[in-house]
This record gives sequence, structure tokens and C-alpha cells, in this order.
Amino acid sequence: MNLPNKLTIIRVCFIPFYVFFLLSGMFGDAGKYIATILFIVASATDWLDGYLARRDNLVTDFGKFMDPLADKLLVSSGLICFASMQLLPAWIVIIIISREFIISGFRLVASTKGTVIAAGWWGKYKTVAQMIMVILLSLNLNNAAFNVLEQIFIYLSTILTIISLIDYLVKNQDILKEGSR
Repeated sequence: MNLPNKLTIIRVCFIPFYVFFLLSGMFGDAGKYIATILFIVASATDWLDGYLARRDNLVTDFGKFMDPLADKLLVSSGLICFASMQLLPAWIVIIIISREFIISGFRLVASTKGTVIAAGWWGKYKTVAQMIMVILLSLNLNNAAFNVLEQIFIYLSTILTIISLIDYLVKNQDILKEGSR
């Protein structure tokens, strides 16, 4: 268990605390600020674990599997919370989470054939947009300018989610065709 993998595990461990502070209401407005800080720190571990793994040649099969899963769990937990808080339409949550299931399933099929599919640039842009959206919705500052910024990132995240799915499927259609045989 190397440092990048430990950071990935820490990111997963942050999730219940993030959800608790976001939803519990026990801490008033301070809860959403604590939740936002937890999300930002957890998101930063995503960058840091990848950087350390590549820099120190510590890339492992565990990390290849758990790192993207930890990201999906972190972002999805926020999206589900926002739907329950009526800050995000359920159809957007369904689109974003469905994309993650589709890509994860696709990667699983590819891995059975010995192929590892790296994240593409559209997927990275999508992840950044989603993380910014989650931060904005976690803060939920409820002023006009902030509400416009939230809406921009909600729809940007949704559009990038769809584009990254299409890009992923087009670039890897050979694996998809092989998987259907």
C-alpha cells in the first residue's frame, strides 16, 4: 500500500463526512462550509495521488482501479445529495451517473481482454467541471451572480459528460465491437 493508494483510500473515507456535514443541518451554514472544504481536500488528493504515482513510478493495478472509482463515488455522492436538496434536477444526476456506469462497464470489458483504457482529455475536462459544480452547489451561497455561475457549471458538466462519453465510445469502438462477439 503505497502513498498514492493511501491517498485514494483517504478520498473514499472523506465521503461520509462530506455527506454528513452537507446534509445534517446540525451545524447551520458552517456545515456547508465544512463539507466544501472536505470536498476540496478530497479532490486535491485526486491530483496529488496521480502526480505522486507517475513521478515515483508507483502506478499499481489497485490504483488504476480505485482512483477513478473514488472520484466517481465522491462526485456521485454530492450529486445525489444535491438532488435530495433540490439543487440539481434528477435527470442531470441520472445522465452523469449513467455515464460513469457505462464507462466503468466498458473498462471492465476491455480489461478482460488485457487492455487498459486511460482517461481522455474530454473526461478530464468533465471531471474538473463536475468538481467545480459540486463545490459551487456545496457552498450554495444563494445570490444572483453565484446562482448564474452554478447554472453555467451544471450545464457545462452535463454537456462535457455527454461529449466525453461519445468521445470515449468512438475512440474505443474496436473494443466495443470485440466485446459483442
